Amino acid sequence: MAHAYTPGLKVTERQVIQKRRILPLKGEVIVKVGDQVNPSDVVARTHLPGNVVPLNVANKLGVPPEDLEMVMLKKDGDTIKEGEPIAVKKSFIKWFTSSCEATIDGTIESVSHITGQVLQRGEPIPVEVKAYIRGEVTEIIPQEGVVVSSIAAFTQGIFGIGGETFGNILMATPDNSTVLSEDLITPEMKDKVIVGGSLVTAGALRKALDTGVKGIVVGGFSDKDLRDFLGYDIGVAITGSEDTTTTLVVTEGFGQISMAQKTFDLLKKHEGAMACINGATQIRAGVIRPEVVIPLDQSGGVGEVGETEIQGLKIGTPVRVIRHPHFGRIGTVTDLPSPLTALESESKARVLEVEFDGSERAIVPRANVEMIED
Repeated sequence: MAHAYTPGLKVTERQVIQKRRILPLKGEVIVKVGDQVNPSDVVARTHLPGNVVPLNVANKLGVPPEDLEMVMLKKDGDTIKEGEPIAVKKSFIKWFTSSCEATIDGTIESVSHITGQVLQRGEPIPVEVKAYIRGEVTEIIPQEGVVVSSIAAFTQGIFGIGGETFGNILMATPDNSTVLSEDLITPEMKDKVIVGGSLVTAGALRKALDTGVKGIVVGGFSDKDLRDFLGYDIGVAITGSEDTTTTLVVTEGFGQISMAQKTFDLLKKHEGAMACINGATQIRAGVIRPEVVIPLDQSGGVGEVGETEIQGLKIGTPVRVIRHPHFGRIGTVTDLPSPLTALESESKARVLEVEFDGSERAIVPRANVEMIED
C-alpha cells in the first residue's frame, strides 16, 4: 500500500512519556532510580556563577594601577559585603584618608595591576530542576540530571506560550466549538488547567491570568489578541519564557477553530485529574510542540520502554491540514496517488486525497498536512 512520512501530532489515551530533566551546569542529583516524584519535586540542583561587577579602585583612590596592592584590604577569592571597604588609601592627616567600598555581596574575582580594576563576583545563583510530571525516576545522569517516566494520556498542540505548570483539569465550555469568553472564567478556576472550545478571547485570557488559572487548552487564538496580550510580536524563536503565570496551549491554530473532537473528548474524560502542561514551541529545526501530559495510575511502575516505530501516512490515517484553503480542518486520508500532480501554482508535487466530515473530499499536497498520531 502506498504511504508517505509526515510530521505527526500525538493525541493518545495511554503511552509512556519520558522527560529528561537536565541542569544547565553540573551539580547534584538528589533523587535515585525508582523514586516516585511529583511535578513540584526538585530532582537536581546547582549554582550558576554570580554576575561580574567591575570597580575601578585605582581611579577612585587616585593611585597608579601598579600600586593597587599597597591599598587593597582584600585579595582574590576573599568574601565581600556591599558597603564593606575593600581598599584604603591612608594619609598622615586622618581627614584625608579615603576608602573604596564593595558595591555587591560576593567575592573578589581578580585584581588588575594594569588597569586598576577590581572584578567583583556576585553570590552564586541557586538553580533547581523540578520533575515537571508525576512519575518514576528511571535513569540518573550523574551530576547532570534525571529521566522521569510516566504512563500518561498525552496530547500535543500547534502553538503555545508560557512555561511548565500543572493543575487539575476543569472543562470551561460544554463542547469543542464554544468560544471561551470572559464571562466563562470563574473564581473556582484558580490553580486549574481549563479547557475551552474553538477560541479564547483576549479578555478571557487576561481574566484567567488575574484569577490565577494555571493553564488554558483551547482550539484557536487570534494572532492580534496574542500581540495585544504580550505587547510584542512572536518571532521564529522558541516560546515558553514569556512573562506570564498562565500557560496557553493552542491545539488547532490561529483563528476560531473548533478543537478536534478526539482531543476534547480525551481532556473531558480526565476532568478532575492532574494535567502537566508546557507552552514551549519551536517551529524550526529541533521542533518543540506544546503539550498536555495527564499522568495515569503509576502503581505498577512504568516498566521497560521500547522503541516506537515511526508510522507513515496510509489510507484511513487522520490528518490535519496546515495550509490554506483548508487550514485547520481535520479529515481522513482516502487516497495516496503515487505520480506527481500539477497544482494551481503550476508546480508539481505529491498529493493525497482527504475526506472531511464524512462527505467532502479535497486534493491536498502531502507537505500541507500533518498526521494525528494515536
